[in-house]
Amino acid sequence: MTDFLLEIGLDEIPARMIAGAEAELGRRVNDLLTRERLLASGSKLTTYSTPRRLAVLVEGVLASQADSQDQLTGPSWKVAFKDGAPTPAAEAFAKKAGVAVAALEKVTNAKGEYVGATVKRLGRAASELLANELPKEVLGLYWAKNMYWRAGKPERYVRPIRWVVALLDSAVIPLEIAGIKAGNTSRGHRILHDESPVTLAKPTDYPEALRKAFVVVDVAERRQSIRKALDAATRTVPGARWREDEPLIETVVHLTEWPTVVLGDFEPEYLALPEEVLVTVMRDHQKYFAIEGADGKLAPHFLAVLNIQVDQEGEAVIRHGNQKVLRARFKDARFFWEFDQKISLADRVESLKYVTFQKELGSYFWKTEQNLAVTRALAEKVKAAGVDFDEAALLKAVELAKTDLTTELVKEFTELQGVIGGLYAKAQGLGETVAMAIYAQYTPASTDDAIPQTVEGQLLGLADRIQTITAMFGIGNAPTGSKDPFALRRAANSIVKILAESELPLTLADVVGSTGVEGANKDQVDAFFRERLSFYLKDVRGFAYDVVNAVLSAGADDVRDAIARAEALTAARESADFAAISAAFRRIKNILRQAEEKGFALGSPTDVQLAPEAQQLADAAALLAPEVAALRKLRFYGQALEAIATLRPVVDAFFDKVMVLDPDPAIRGAHLGLIDEVLSGFSGIADFSEIVTA
Repeated sequence: MTDFLLEIGLDEIPARMIAGAEAELGRRVNDLLTRERLLASGSKLTTYSTPRRLAVLVEGVLASQADSQDQLTGPSWKVAFKDGAPTPAAEAFAKKAGVAVAALEKVTNAKGEYVGATVKRLGRAASELLANELPKEVLGLYWAKNMYWRAGKPERYVRPIRWVVALLDSAVIPLEIAGIKAGNTSRGHRILHDESPVTLAKPTDYPEALRKAFVVVDVAERRQSIRKALDAATRTVPGARWREDEPLIETVVHLTEWPTVVLGDFEPEYLALPEEVLVTVMRDHQKYFAIEGADGKLAPHFLAVLNIQVDQEGEAVIRHGNQKVLRARFKDARFFWEFDQKISLADRVESLKYVTFQKELGSYFWKTEQNLAVTRALAEKVKAAGVDFDEAALLKAVELAKTDLTTELVKEFTELQGVIGGLYAKAQGLGETVAMAIYAQYTPASTDDAIPQTVEGQLLGLADRIQTITAMFGIGNAPTGSKDPFALRRAANSIVKILAESELPLTLADVVGSTGVEGANKDQVDAFFRERLSFYLKDVRGFAYDVVNAVLSAGADDVRDAIARAEALTAARESADFAAISAAFRRIKNILRQAEEKGFALGSPTDVQLAPEAQQLADAAALLAPEVAALRKLRFYGQALEAIATLRPVVDAFFDKVMVLDPDPAIRGAHLGLIDEVLSGFSGIADFSEIVTA
């Protein structure tokens, strides 16, 4: 066995793209080694990455493939040999198999006698296979954005490839990627290490050899190092703690090769600005971590993660530089905050006529008018259901929701749209309800975020998103494949999440219908939401794919109801009786489909004298149907499924003793009518035929 190392060295990769590329390269190498039968038993694959490199280390690779022997089957024996003499068919098969005609064998299987050939293949060397296949795998990595860097050359990559390491034990694999020949030398930290190459004697030397060159290639190790450094720096401020920010941690992990942390300060006077503004400036613009005091309030300090190690004098210089930059950003933010207050949100509504929402649809003034109409329709539904909320505050929030797009602060810090509007509404005395609704209008931004806390905020979020979705679908801008330039999937995910996790008495049909969309456009939007609900149930709630298919086949409109049915079905599927019923329902569905294809008519179970087993099924179903219907109405789905599972004995007996597709049309029609009634009568919770059983 040998060890294998592949390292691709590049110019700095955007931090957001590194984790996905590292994982994909690992999968591609693993799949390649598996496909080519080069992975030894007990092998270990480890991936590494920094801003300047992607690497895969595999401990336990076979030096070559094992020889193989394949059995090929050709034409029938009668066609291949006539009176014992080979025909052209036999000769052609022998040539294709690479054996002599005399080596052909007679192979007998269930279909008859055929010509066979045993073909022995010599295993190829790992070095040869990897040299041929690795360049394709590396250049096949997906990148959200690519670039050309060699004039007249076809390859496109996220950044120019600068070096390649490819080793099998101490031997260099003779491959070339984008004009760069593989070797056994890597590169260290751009600043902390000198220009000399980092020579690798063998693959397993990789992590330690790079560490000596001031590069920590293990992502988990860098992450832990950064957390410890943040803790250590924060301890110098009595009672303080740094604010946990997992996305920012991941960003700085992928921005550094040798991370260190420096503590900086800013003038307490800037704490008069809203925390949201200060944290956004630090986090999104400078990649700084905020620090809070024991009271949970923001403290006048920050933490910067550096990609360099310096002495005390150098650290002081860096601290001063970072403080100077942050002070300037805070000063700008304070100026914009004070300047914006000179014009109220109400006075900014007219200015929305000059802010484009979408060139084919109109301005944000148009968007606001559309949102108001949708909101009124949704509010009527909610009022009719007896839910208490402040309709006047809701409509005021919708009217002013987009006005912060005209403010200088949002123009400078676009990620604060909505938040700034809410803060300005509060500062201008428009009331807590209005301010909270505007503030939370873009939440949840992802399936991990919380939904708006208030009914008004939830309705504003629903109206804004569904209006955008239906309008975009109306002009042909629906998402296609992996492309979704207007983030409509994210908007739909947020709608599903709000309906799932709020108490709003609204269905997807209510939300879509509030826009007045009709015809083919409505059908497209409905299908789009069904797909998004399926995503939510599977990827967010974690339900099995067959449970989700079964539940949505019985109804995909009421989100919370679909969740309740999925929960009940997940619990019930562990029952042997329910598994048998599911299999029976699948059988019923197949029989009915076959009957339709053959043109068999459905009759009524009362049309003929049924066999005892068929009559027992009819009686049991008729007796059980009202009970199941009552439980469904109360949404006692678990109990309803338990009741349905009690049909198993009579269903089993029916299929054991009764010929469903009887030659007699009348009897056959009665049987088909019976099983159709059973299928339709008990499939309101889920289409049990979708459940996969062992």
